[in-house]
Amino acid sequence: MDVTNENPKTLLENWVNQFSDELYCWAFYKTSSKETAEDLVQETFLSAFHKIDTFQGKSQPKTWLFSILNNKVIDYYRKSAKTTKQTFSLTENSGFELSEGMFNTYGCWKSNDVKAIWDQEEELLDNPEFNEVMQECMEDLPQKWKLAVTSKYLSDKDTTDICQELEISSSNYWQIVHRSKLLLRKCLEIKWV
Repeated sequence: MDVTNENPKTLLENWVNQFSDELYCWAFYKTSSKETAEDLVQETFLSAFHKIDTFQGKSQPKTWLFSILNNKVIDYYRKSAKTTKQTFSLTENSGFELSEGMFNTYGCWKSNDVKAIWDQEEELLDNPEFNEVMQECMEDLPQKWKLAVTSKYLSDKDTTDICQELEISSSNYWQIVHRSKLLLRKCLEIKWV
């Protein structure tokens, strides 16, 4: 498709008429907010107008517009996560708060309803963006907790050796690991789109 011969304003008007509804439906599906979806679609068309000279027609206009919209959605959630991040920090107290009420006095789960954190665990580990966010979350853990988790899961050290290095008991170690996992999950829920 050769767009160089068309007036950019006319071309964009045609695209707005053709694709607005579909873009809005997708943005609403992704954000569950009418106002946010409308804003994101408007930003998509504005961005498309400013970048229209880079559109070479190697893909369909609809595909190009959806690509822009998807980036706008990602940016929207990243901005939201930064705002939320300021109100949540990965501290030992946060770990205690997250785990409080999950165990009985014997240290056993109160409920057997312990669900997997992610259904697509293997796919996430192959995603470079996910791994970057995971690394950020790991770095935010309290130092001793980060050492416990990395020693166990990244260095594959024996629990006894880890406990000796950290000078903690075995039960304390397992509490730290569990609370670290809860903090990591919370961090990923906040930062990962």
